[in-house]
Amino acid sequence: MNLTSPIIQIISHLEKIQPFNAQNPLDDTRKYLETMTLQLSGKKESVAMIEELNIQMESHSIPVRIYRPKGKGQKSSAIIYIHGGWFIAGGFETHDEVVRKLANKTGSAVVSIDYRLAPEHPFPAGLNDCIDTIKWVSDNAESLSIDRNQIGVIGDSAGGALAAGVSMQIGELLKFQILIYPAADNQLNTKSWEMYETGPVLNKKGGIQAWKWYHPEGESNPDPLAVPILIKDFKNTPPTLVLIAEHDALRDEGEVLAQHMKEAGIPVHVSFYKDMVHGFMHMGEILKEVQHAVDEMSAFSKQYFENNEK
Repeated sequence: MNLTSPIIQIISHLEKIQPFNAQNPLDDTRKYLETMTLQLSGKKESVAMIEELNIQMESHSIPVRIYRPKGKGQKSSAIIYIHGGWFIAGGFETHDEVVRKLANKTGSAVVSIDYRLAPEHPFPAGLNDCIDTIKWVSDNAESLSIDRNQIGVIGDSAGGALAAGVSMQIGELLKFQILIYPAADNQLNTKSWEMYETGPVLNKKGGIQAWKWYHPEGESNPDPLAVPILIKDFKNTPPTLVLIAEHDALRDEGEVLAQHMKEAGIPVHVSFYKDMVHGFMHMGEILKEVQHAVDEMSAFSKQYFENNEK
């Protein structure tokens, strides 16, 4: 494993993070992600407006945060952002800096979902929250100043798995999906998992536990809506961009998922980020590749939004 100087600097920093007053391993994981993103994400861009809303369901509500981009007053396209965190961690604040960049660069309203997390709420709770949010955005597009015919989805890591599940169910509402180093397989038995079993960033022990918490039936009866590598029918899946990091335990499963989509006839572009580690989108304080990735995702989203306008 040949790591660049910036990556070595990041790994050294990560090794020193001590989550404050962690109560148990789950709390430790959640606080670790919060601390990592706070310290490494870099300066937050200002946006025109941020609105926090609660989508009322029968038995619970789904908190969402809508980021309005600078210089966009009229009805806009919308990107639904599904955050990562091994299905057990993450939220508005862990992905705030990335979402701000995406809103300004794409010119789209970005809707960030604070979906229910495992183990308190195992599959399919989080997935249902994401599906319900996209339906709600589509149904209420007029009052949200959003063009219901111009909606896309982006998910990173566990959020990539959720996005793929969303596309299976309601992909007809989406113009594209972007999967950033997606968690596609619950087996953790690929060559890249063997290479990066103890890191950087992810480790196999934590991954096994996270999948057990998220999808308890996954070992004996895995559901393709939870485990995207098992999807056979991609009929609803829109054009897809997959971002892969070189030094990432999830590298191989992301590439296999992309290949499955290609074989099913889905327009797929795979972008390989050399030298990068899992979670590099949170490391904008040090890595210039974060902006490169934002630029690439913006170009991809505009391509499909513009195609829709023609």
